[in-house]
Amino acid sequence: MQKEVNNWFASWFDSPYYHILYKDRDEEEAQLLMDNIVHYLNLPEEAKILDLACGKGRHSIYLNQLGFDVTGADLSTNSIAEAKKSENKTLHFREHDMREPFEDQFDAIFNLFTSFGYFENEQDNLMTLKAIKESLTEYGFAVIDFMNVHQVIANLVPEEVKTVDGIAFHIKRYVKDNYIYKEIDFEDQGEKFHFTEKVRALTLADFETLMEQAEIFLLDIFGDYKLRKFHKMESERLIMIFK
Repeated sequence: MQKEVNNWFASWFDSPYYHILYKDRDEEEAQLLMDNIVHYLNLPEEAKILDLACGKGRHSIYLNQLGFDVTGADLSTNSIAEAKKSENKTLHFREHDMREPFEDQFDAIFNLFTSFGYFENEQDNLMTLKAIKESLTEYGFAVIDFMNVHQVIANLVPEEVKTVDGIAFHIKRYVKDNYIYKEIDFEDQGEKFHFTEKVRALTLADFETLMEQAEIFLLDIFGDYKLRKFHKMESERLIMIFK
């Protein structure tokens, strides 16, 4: 019997298969972004940083190695349990829903690698932005690193098979109702699995509207991890710095 999994982001991110499929994500690229962002923001030594939707904490750990006091937060119980193995006196992890503000305030909040736009309800995206704003210190900055949907849709690969650790992941991609979908089917140990990734196709204009509603000030926009200028049809990423 095929195992169908609903509530996609809670169940998929908690699955060991999520981490298998994406195990080859580029660490150097991730560190390049954080080095450049930290330099750009000119954060003080021992600044308090929140890594929002931190997964297993790889970015939190790197930021902590740079000397910052880091809190990683994620909805995934399994990811946070794994991340907690790396805790120290200036690195902490906790389960947290990004729609809720923190009781603490931070000098910087990072939401990296398209960890936004998962919710069915548009109001939840607005709630998340408001929660980020409330969790910043008076002089704090926030960073959202999102996909550039124009470039993604223009270059969407409809179907592919990706084999990792002996598992053949059959992946289908399509756009529907202003969401970018990824359907993932595979078999392991005689059991069939089906997962769906679904991210709202938020453009810069969509973010600007949401930020205006949240009374957030968009300060700068970049198009890649080297912090080069954003070009609507060409840039790989949409990186927004705001407060």
